[in-house]
Amino acid sequence: MAPVLTDVEKYLTDFQAFEQALPAGEAAWVRDLRRRGIARFQEVGLPTARKGNERWKYTNVGPIASATFHHPVAAPARTPAVAEFRDLLPWQEDWLRLVFVDGRFAPELSDTAGAPDGVRLDSLAAALTSDGQVAEQHLARYATPDIDGFTALNAAFLRDGALVHVPDGVELATPLLLVYLTTEHDSPVVTYPRTLVVLGRNAAVTLVEAYVGLAAGRYFTDAVTEVVLDEGARAHHYRYLREGAEAFHIGTTKVHQGRDSTFESVAFEMGCAIARNDVHVLLDDPGASCVLNGLYMTAGTQHMDNDINIDHLKPHCSSSQYWKGILAGRSRAVYSGRVVVHRDAQKTYATQADKNLLLSEEAEIDTKPSLFIYADDVQCTHGATAGHIDEDAYFYLRSRGLDAETASRLLINGFAREILDGISLAPLREYLDRLTSSSLPEFRFSERR
Repeated sequence: MAPVLTDVEKYLTDFQAFEQALPAGEAAWVRDLRRRGIARFQEVGLPTARKGNERWKYTNVGPIASATFHHPVAAPARTPAVAEFRDLLPWQEDWLRLVFVDGRFAPELSDTAGAPDGVRLDSLAAALTSDGQVAEQHLARYATPDIDGFTALNAAFLRDGALVHVPDGVELATPLLLVYLTTEHDSPVVTYPRTLVVLGRNAAVTLVEAYVGLAAGRYFTDAVTEVVLDEGARAHHYRYLREGAEAFHIGTTKVHQGRDSTFESVAFEMGCAIARNDVHVLLDDPGASCVLNGLYMTAGTQHMDNDINIDHLKPHCSSSQYWKGILAGRSRAVYSGRVVVHRDAQKTYATQADKNLLLSEEAEIDTKPSLFIYADDVQCTHGATAGHIDEDAYFYLRSRGLDAETASRLLINGFAREILDGISLAPLREYLDRLTSSSLPEFRFSERR
């Protein structure tokens, strides 16, 4: 009988096969980054409950640790046609796009021909083997391997992903769609998408980062994104998560902002057996501002965790967090919002709020907004709520002639619309509005009496 491997040993075995299959001639810093990643993973493993990690207190990653996932070393045997996955995401023919299938760049599905001169939209694999100056300067500088076992694994298996570099003074007027697609396999697989976005002074981009799955069975996506904004840069960022119903998704996003830069992000999350969205923004120069909004929908036994952190390091910066959740069945969600106002960050303005609509007595939300203030001239607020559909509003709509299903859907959709209406990219807003309306769970007051 073959020995039973621990969670660490399983990934070490995969890493040995992965490293042997890598092409020769890679830069030394890339190899060093991978080895730092696997060494760190050997040290800490995955943040399971038994290790008492406070950041993972409400999310049990035991099902990920106990499962066996195969990391496909070879390129996908078949690239799916656009028609097979187009309806799963906000696909627009006139958008620029980079598409990755099972972690590998798919040039036949991508289109960057309309990008302005000087803008680089490329796969990381190509950048690492040609001109890797931007990647070497920024990659893994903010999302370092020592954050936790998941970022360590992503660094260890670094091979491909998206590189977006917009130089000084250039505005990418056409939205860019990044698609990370997982296809069906004979056995569960794991992929390690990596995204690096670097904006020069006064550069601007609108970016839709999408994770979708064609696989009906279990698989694991371990994604890391780094966004670097120089002085005056502006990024409109949308994170779209719609993996398979049995999928596991762990995503880490690190944002570093320079003087007077702006980062506005909206996350839309549904699907997945277990999903985690870990966001950390550093406001590292005066005048920087960020807005982080999100809408998550859970049903059945799904588990959704949003861990949102903002560090105000310098004065005259502002931040806002506003998240909403719609929970049905026996699902569970976690929201942990953390704002740290450091000692030198005077004149800070920061707000955070999390609101949740529970459509069943068995749904559960763990919400923990928190402020840590070490400066004395600030304006900061935080709060969280959780509740059911308002019965007075429901019966008012019923009295106006609406049937039970229409009345409940109208109220649930109205709850979600506040986040959706904040999306300035019209095709995405319209797509998510349709998707939200068609995905709303059934609700009856009798279910919770």
